[in-house]
Amino acid sequence: MKLGFVTAILPEYSFTDLLKFAAREGFGSFEALSWPVGKAERKYAGITNIDVTTLTRTKAEDILAQCREHDVCMTALGYYPNALDPDKQVAAAAVTHLKKVIKTAPLLGLDLVTGFIGRDWTKTVDENWPRFLKTWRPLIKLAEDNGVRIAIENCPMLFTRDEWPGGKNLMTTPSIWRRAFSDIDSKSFGLNYDPSHFVLQGMDPLGPLAEFRAKIFHIHAKDVQIDRSALNETGRFDFPLRWHRPRIPGYGEIDWAAFMAEVQRTGYDGPFCIEVEDDTFGRTLEGRMKALRVARNVLRPFFA
Repeated sequence: MKLGFVTAILPEYSFTDLLKFAAREGFGSFEALSWPVGKAERKYAGITNIDVTTLTRTKAEDILAQCREHDVCMTALGYYPNALDPDKQVAAAAVTHLKKVIKTAPLLGLDLVTGFIGRDWTKTVDENWPRFLKTWRPLIKLAEDNGVRIAIENCPMLFTRDEWPGGKNLMTTPSIWRRAFSDIDSKSFGLNYDPSHFVLQGMDPLGPLAEFRAKIFHIHAKDVQIDRSALNETGRFDFPLRWHRPRIPGYGEIDWAAFMAEVQRTGYDGPFCIEVEDDTFGRTLEGRMKALRVARNVLRPFFA
């Protein structure tokens, strides 16, 4: 495993800046984001480290040369839209761009793309299922044909009123994973595992690691803090932003020594990227860089 980070927290940085930062701070990798160029649709979205619409083989070779120069690698191309959005135009645009990301990854020597399944948040899991299969079976086949794996993050995307009641991402629980992997049986279809999303749902963040070891392609290292006083006032069925706070590893509910022990016991040796969404360090560039450094220091002993 190489300790890395998700680039969304440093949107000001060019690709070269990211490489220099990673090398200077002792990170061996980062997850590069590949959103369409333009305005972000939500916080931490809209970051374009790699523009797949303009990438040529020559540009890709230059990018890889820079990575070798700084001894820093990319873990994946990340793109996290809602490919099952009830607005069919939004969904179609997401699918079109995702296809470009999948086809571009091999140019950069990558076999991994990270993202969300998406969901129509106004419908149940069962009601979403036919459209999920219709949309994702061809996408996974495209990934197979290009030698690429798709790692789906388990974030519920259910925090505020516009995502209520079902959330904007289908792949959130082990029972849904089993069903999805049964219906789309492919070595190119797996998980980007984030333990914080289990804590948010009141679930065990370590429990699924062993069962799904073969399906875990990428790991996000993020923690979460539950405000028990607020939860006692509002209940878990109120909007989660009212009773939880994203934190960096070591500053929330997760026992990282226990988590890392279980990760290592399962034999996982893939990407391990710190994801910062922790505003307690401030929203300035310096505050966000400090959050990455502190999280690195918490996790570094496990990578000795």
